[in-house]
Amino acid sequence: MRRLMVDLGERSYPILIGSGLLLQTQELGAALPQSKHPRVAIVSNETVAPLYLAALQASLTSVGADNTPLILADGEQHKTWESINAIHGAMLTARCDRNTTVIALGGGVIGDLAGFAAATYQRGVAFIQIPTTLLSQVDSSVGGKTGINHARGKNMIGAFWQPKLVLADTAVLQTLSAREFSSGLAEVIKYGLIRDLPFLEWLERNLDALMARDAEALAYAIERSCSNKAQVVADDEMETAKDGGRALLNLGHTFGHAIETGMGYGQWLHGEAVAAGTMMAAELSRRLGWIGEADVARIRAIYQRVSLPVLAPTLGASRYLELMSHDKKNIDGKLRLVLLRQVGDAVTFSDASQADLMATIETCCET
Repeated sequence: MRRLMVDLGERSYPILIGSGLLLQTQELGAALPQSKHPRVAIVSNETVAPLYLAALQASLTSVGADNTPLILADGEQHKTWESINAIHGAMLTARCDRNTTVIALGGGVIGDLAGFAAATYQRGVAFIQIPTTLLSQVDSSVGGKTGINHARGKNMIGAFWQPKLVLADTAVLQTLSAREFSSGLAEVIKYGLIRDLPFLEWLERNLDALMARDAEALAYAIERSCSNKAQVVADDEMETAKDGGRALLNLGHTFGHAIETGMGYGQWLHGEAVAAGTMMAAELSRRLGWIGEADVARIRAIYQRVSLPVLAPTLGASRYLELMSHDKKNIDGKLRLVLLRQVGDAVTFSDASQADLMATIETCCET
């Protein structure tokens, strides 16, 4: 088992990475309130629950915890107020009190929903992340961002609410579809592009092993990704840094969220949209003279090796710009993008010209 810490003072918490951790009752029990009969509300979905809910319930029973499961529909299109109300309703029906711990058992959608429900139920209850997709293990489960989507933009409503524990069981990744697995690799690759060039070089040498889901390669990639995110979150938890900081984790996300919103939530997986969005960010960085065509080609080749899209859907440049105008990073009405000063070194930038933006979008969309 690999162990990392997210250093947030009194709110610090561990990230555990390893195979078979769903049965690791010692760490799970330690994260629950130390009461005679701790209460747990498990939030999962119709895809994950049949695979892993029973194992989690057995682990909770072994540490004396009562549990109430709530199974939601699967998919990004269900990251809504209706799902939050369903979670709150189930917890109220079960008479969950402030000593209840909410456990998210699922991917990024479940983690965001369960975390937001935990942040708002009786003004905040404890929360544990058990991510079951590669994307959620390396990104969304760490850092405390929770929330839901709105018709005008992704993740526009939510709260910062840190978990007590992140338990990443690598064994569950074997049941992921090829498409979901590739989607997760987009967030792994991101860390190399924004701040960890040696990791990007390691990825280029080991992408075949990762695509084969080699256990050792996977554990290392997850640990390195989580280590990068933990450092960024510790330095800028609430994403308040004016330059850089936590915002750098959003490379490709401004374009990517426009893809997800514009196409309809769930049509493109998050990692697919991030990959296409990162190609747009790379192209704009090239137009600004920061990176060269060889760098853009290098990034494109990495995504192609892991079966991720390198062209965005054609929504129209004006539609992209309208959707991007709702991005959470924007300040004083100015579009704030994460771009590449060089490969391995990202920067926030608010002065892109309309002409460069339009040309970038037109160049990077499907014909």
